[in-house]
Parts: sequence; C-alpha cells; structure tokens
Amino acid sequence: MSPAAPVSRAAPDVAVAPRRAESEAAVAAFAIGALGAVYGLILAIVEPGELLADGATSFALWAAVASGVGAALAAALGYWRSRSLPGQLWRRSLPTWKLTANTLSVVIVHTVLAFIETYVIYRLIGLGFIGLPVGPIWSIVMMAVTVGLTAHLVYLSVSRMDTQRMSSLLRTFIAFGVFTAMIIAPEPDWWKVHFSHLGTFHGELSSVFFNGTLIAGGFLVTTFAVYIAHDMTALVADGVLASPRSPRIVSALFVVMGAAFAGVGLVAVDVNRLWHDVAALALAAMFLGMLIAGPWLLRGLPRTYFVWSWTILAAVVVSGLTFAFGAFSLTGVEIVVFVLIFGWISLFIRYLGVAGQSAPPEVTPRSPRRS
Repeated sequence: MSPAAPVSRAAPDVAVAPRRAESEAAVAAFAIGALGAVYGLILAIVEPGELLADGATSFALWAAVASGVGAALAAALGYWRSRSLPGQLWRRSLPTWKLTANTLSVVIVHTVLAFIETYVIYRLIGLGFIGLPVGPIWSIVMMAVTVGLTAHLVYLSVSRMDTQRMSSLLRTFIAFGVFTAMIIAPEPDWWKVHFSHLGTFHGELSSVFFNGTLIAGGFLVTTFAVYIAHDMTALVADGVLASPRSPRIVSALFVVMGAAFAGVGLVAVDVNRLWHDVAALALAAMFLGMLIAGPWLLRGLPRTYFVWSWTILAAVVVSGLTFAFGAFSLTGVEIVVFVLIFGWISLFIRYLGVAGQSAPPEVTPRSPRRS
C-alpha cells in the first residue's frame, strides 16, 4: 500500500473564501435591502402615486439613486473586508493613500454602474407600463428588492476583484455608460460632429452619463495599474518576463492613460478645446507607446500577443489614413480607436494571465511488461 499523500492546506483556504464572501453578501443584501424598504416607504409618503418610468422624477430615477447608494455601501464594505481573503492579502501592504484611492475608484464605478443599469432596466420595463402609478406596497417591495439585489451582486463583485475581473468591469462600465449617453442624447445626429460632442449637452442626463463614465473609468484604469504591477512583478520574479523594469513602466503608463481618460471627461470639448485635446492626445500616445514598446517591455509574453498588438496598431494607422484622405468621418475614427483601446486591454490582461502557465509535461508511454 503506497504512503498517503500529504494533505494540502491551500485548497481549504481557497474554498472558504467564496463561502465567506457569499455569506457576507447575503447579510449585506438583507441589511441594505431593509434600508431600501424604508426608503420606498418614505418615497410613497412624500411622492404618492409616482409613475413607474414617465416624467422627469419617476420611480425609475429614485430607484436608480437608491441602487447607487446601496452599491456604494456594499462596494466600500466588501472591497475593504476582502483584503483578508486568499489572493487579496497583497493589498494589505499597499500604502494607505493608494489603498484609499483604489477603494474610492472601485466604489465610484460600482455606484455609477448600478445607477445606470437600474435606470435603464426600469425605463425598459416602463415601455410596457406607460402611465402606471406605483402604490405604497409596490414602492416598498420594489425598492427593497432592487437595492438588496444590487448590494448582493456588488458585494460579490468587489470581494473577488482581480485583474481579470477588473478588466471585465471596466469594459462593462464603459459600454453601459457610453451607449446610454448615445441613446438618450438630445440631438439624434450628434455623430455628425464628433464623439466628444456627447459631452457638450450641459444640463442633460446624456452628458452626465458620458462625462461621468469617462471620469470614473479613468479612476478605475489607475486602480487597474496597481493590479497589473502586482501581476507583472510576480511574472518577473518567476522569470517569465525578461525586463525587471516592465512592471513599473507599464503601470506608470496605465496611470497616465487613466488620468488622460478622466481628463477627457472633466474638460468637455466646448469648455476648453485645448485641454480636452491634450488629454485625448495623451491617451492615444500612451496607448500607441505600449503597442510599439511591447516587444521590449513585455518580452516573455506569448508570441500571439505581439501578433495581435501589431494588428491593432496597423488598424489604428489605417483608420487615421482613411480619415486623412476623407474616406472616414472623425466620429468613426474616434469610435474605432476607442474600441481598439479596450480590445487591446482585454487581450493584454488575457495574455498576462496565461503567461505564467507552463505547458503540461509530456507523458512518455510505458512499454508493456514482459511476462
């Protein structure tokens, strides 16, 4: 009988983490959902007979506000407590200011995303119930369910945050915010001007969504840089990445990219064209710089990553040339580059995640025993 294999202590700890996060998410959902019920009762008293989704101050808007507040509470609590979970312990060694900034960006993004998603969902439901008033019972129940469910999903999201999840969160957040701004823009032909024209409708919800998405997305990219630096440092230590300076340089480029991204939203093009263009050019420069310097900074990543990088770079150049020769509109070029930037980020994170995974060892077939 062969000796018993040693028992690994890592597996139980990793298994405990999701159970703990699930339990805490359920408690947060009940507690914040109860606050939502109280909020629904107050709304029914103050604004009796509020329409579901019609009008400037519909139930949809109040539910979106409550959902955003509930998301902020759940995100702050969940992200802070997740520092003690397996795989998240490295965050405890971060400087206080950096940990605070990361927490703030994660909270802001989840708050804005919860507000947008709740508002859009209720507006879509409202298309089938035009003119429907929300009574007191429905106000309490719907608000409790909306806020509680939001808190549960947000708590789980922040508790399991890693580079891959943050990349998915960034893509989802940007897509929801920008597409919502495009759909509800007061000028349906905004695209005839340029992409940044979406942020010039001051006082309109569409510009709030567009500029707010860019600002919050920029903050998230700076937080993204911290996770990337951690992952790349581990790859350098394992001998996967050749350049020991790559974590510091790449994370710094992402910080500048995030600041430039936020700058595009902070300074609308009709407020100060110069600073808006400077921020946009800085964003493009950081993106192109990482594509061009990739073979030196990221030597050690799979070869297919560099094939994709040069393909994306070629697409950016072709888009610029077609605009220069009048075959492509400015809005079209901006949208193409916008999509390529986030497409590249997804590819980069994906290949960064698989870079340290070694191929399974070959199994040499054993020759049959001779009797």
